[in-house]
Amino acid sequence: MSGISYVQGDATAPQGKGVKIIVHVCNDLGGWGKGFVLALSRRWPEPEAAYRSWHRDRAHNDFGLGAVQFVQVSPFVHVANLVGQHGMRRGSKGVPVRYEAIDTGLAAVADRARELGASVHMPRIGCGLAGGTWARIEPLISARLTDRGVSVTVYDFG
Repeated sequence: MSGISYVQGDATAPQGKGVKIIVHVCNDLGGWGKGFVLALSRRWPEPEAAYRSWHRDRAHNDFGLGAVQFVQVSPFVHVANLVGQHGMRRGSKGVPVRYEAIDTGLAAVADRARELGASVHMPRIGCGLAGGTWARIEPLISARLTDRGVSVTVYDFG
């Protein structure tokens, strides 16, 4: 048992009470315009604006693979922009997903979730445009989050 709850629904409308962190994977090129980020931007403008600013000022901050930016979008909802893919296209070097970066980012998410007493909500991160496999991502979520007592809900849209 992974300790992860799976539900049908929209990860931008997380279920349950209390503080929630919505996690999604971003690329390291500053691109925001396909996949789950479109649903985020339809609901809240702040995560995209913060991500673009973070990327633009990357010479002076921690932007890069494995980094996470937390953006509060309402009193009880935070969005975690996790940089977990290198580039945006599949090519000669394989898929964009970087499992090590996702693992590093999830550790930061766990720390923040424990600090806030928050649950974590996400689509199947790293498996859409990033090209990853859930069989590689799910154990990272278990090790970094659920094994440390953080409640995780994964949303399958539709």
